[in-house]
Amino acid sequence: MAKQSWKPGNMLYPVPAVLVSCQGKDTKPNLITIAWAGTICSDPPMVSISVRPERYSYQMIRESGEFVINLATEELARVTDYCGVASGRDVNKWEKMNLTPMPSTVVAAPGVKESPVNLECKVTQVIELGTHHMFLAEIVAVHVDEKYMDQKGKFHLEDSHPLAYSHGTYFSLGEELGRFGYSVRKK
Repeated sequence: MAKQSWKPGNMLYPVPAVLVSCQGKDTKPNLITIAWAGTICSDPPMVSISVRPERYSYQMIRESGEFVINLATEELARVTDYCGVASGRDVNKWEKMNLTPMPSTVVAAPGVKESPVNLECKVTQVIELGTHHMFLAEIVAVHVDEKYMDQKGKFHLEDSHPLAYSHGTYFSLGEELGRFGYSVRKK
């Protein structure tokens, strides 16, 4: 089977679709859907998000230097899509989507209570790239929903059916194929 050659473009899919909550000094909290988010370091724990400067949330994040990454799930798919197409300039997404702002412990922006994981983040660097600016941030607090904890205290994020985004389409992550190292583990 042959392969076609395409012009360079973003084809690194799937990626997580996350809800990012933010709050400026003189603004109400807002939500923006980000599909360009990722882990960049484990010690210190750091992430990145890329945001277009013309987006309403961009200035809030730039000004405050803070945001919360709220993991999205199959149950939050419609909310996640809406928060990516509606502008906080025109509508209160929290109210419209019946979301509950959850006070954060370190940053000013609230987390989304309905999300299974909330990562409070403080921006350490902004890299102005092209269409998007990348915010590098340290994770300063983590909150997980106890309903995904087992009796031994292990967190089961997979039970929330995390949301992934691939080239314009949302997917729920499903079947487990193996655990890290399974390919070399002796039977």
